[in-house]
Amino acid sequence: MKILIVEDEKLLAASLKKLLEGKGFDVEVVDDGETGSAYAELGVYDLLILDVMIPGIDGYELTRRVRSKHCSTPILMLTARSSLEDRIAGLNAGADYYLTKPCDSRELLACINALLRRQGGQVNELKFGNTSLDLESCLLICGEKSVRLSAREFDVMRFLLQAGDRVLSKEIILSRIWGFESNAVDNHVEVYVGFLRKKLASIGSNVKIVALRRLGYHLEVDE
Repeated sequence: MKILIVEDEKLLAASLKKLLEGKGFDVEVVDDGETGSAYAELGVYDLLILDVMIPGIDGYELTRRVRSKHCSTPILMLTARSSLEDRIAGLNAGADYYLTKPCDSRELLACINALLRRQGGQVNELKFGNTSLDLESCLLICGEKSVRLSAREFDVMRFLLQAGDRVLSKEIILSRIWGFESNAVDNHVEVYVGFLRKKLASIGSNVKIVALRRLGYHLEVDE
């Protein structure tokens, strides 16, 4: 399960990340509203945790933008703004739950688990065209044929499948897969896309990883 935290208080963000990763979640943190909106709209997260008072657009506007893109990802607002009017504004903007700081970690985890349960069981397979990716075995499968992916290949393929026909820039792929602090460069993305193209071809997949000059990559079905 992947969680995006949009929080500009670095110590709090680091604390939340550590807490949630300790519970087995895959957590990513950004510290401003514009970046948070761009990431959230990719539709690859299972839960968004947002502060209201963040640089750029605030949490209310971020939530409205996400909902305007028909993104149904659960949104938890976690903020120091505790008045009734603030809570109403957050829920009316499209948040699923409004929790005020400071809060007990047990309450936060209970809230997160409740929101995730509403989404139903965890997806164990991603599909596109005639091909699927088994999230437990790391197998890329097409009909009777399959090939195992390395850890990095798996991460890149999963991200592409989650985005589907939406274009992912090299910068987004680098930050999502390698992380903001990594020294990885564009060539790393190109190399792993090359590996994945060969593996897709080896199992007879009709899925193509298409490169759009200066834009990035997306998936297409080769009819």
